[in-house]
Amino acid sequence: MQEFLDIFFSPYKEYSFLNIFLESTGIFFGFLSVWFSKRNNILVYPTGMISTSIFVYLLYSWGLIGDMLINGYYFIISIYGWFYWSQSKNGEKLNKISIMNKCDKITIIILFVFAIIFVLYIYILFDKLNSIVAIVDTITTAIFFSGMWLMAKRKLENWIFWIIGDIVSIPLYFYKGLILTSFQYLVFTLIAIAGYYSWKKEILYEKK
Repeated sequence: MQEFLDIFFSPYKEYSFLNIFLESTGIFFGFLSVWFSKRNNILVYPTGMISTSIFVYLLYSWGLIGDMLINGYYFIISIYGWFYWSQSKNGEKLNKISIMNKCDKITIIILFVFAIIFVLYIYILFDKLNSIVAIVDTITTAIFFSGMWLMAKRKLENWIFWIIGDIVSIPLYFYKGLILTSFQYLVFTLIAIAGYYSWKKEILYEKK
C-alpha cells in the first residue's frame, strides 16, 4: 500500500502548493466540462474554459509544449462552440446533435494532418523532439484537436476521438509524473464512452 502511495504522490514532492492547487482545480473543472458535454449541456464551455486556462499556464511552466497548445486551442474553439450551441430560433435549438457528413470527414482529415505538422514544428522549434513521448504527444494532440472541433459542431463522432485520445493519455501523463491528470483521463474515458451512447440515444430519439 505504501509503495502505491509513493508512486502516486512522489512526483508532487517537488511541486509548489500553488501548482498542486491549480492542477486539482483544473481537473475539477475538467470533470465538470466532460460531464456537461455528456449531458449535451452548454455549460461544457464555461467550465472547460476555466480548466484549459489553468492548464495552459501549468503546461507552459512544465515545458509540455504540445499539451499547452492543445489546451490553448480548446479555449479558442470553446468560444466558437459556445456560440454554435447557443443558436436558437423560437426557443428551438438550430444545431442539434448529428452524424458526420462527407464535408466533416474532409475537414477532420485536413485538421488532423495540420495539427501533426504544426505540433511537430513547435517541438522542433523548441528542440523538444527528443523522445518517443514527444511523438505520442503529437499524435494525441492531433486526435484531441479533431475531437474538439467535432464537439463544437455537435457531431456524435467527437466521442470516438475523445475515447482514443483519453486511453492513450492515461499512461502518457502517468509517465510524465502528472498522476492526478492521468487519473483524470481514466475517468474521462469512462464518461466519454457513456457520452457516446447518450448522444446516440438522443439522435435516435430525434428521428422518431
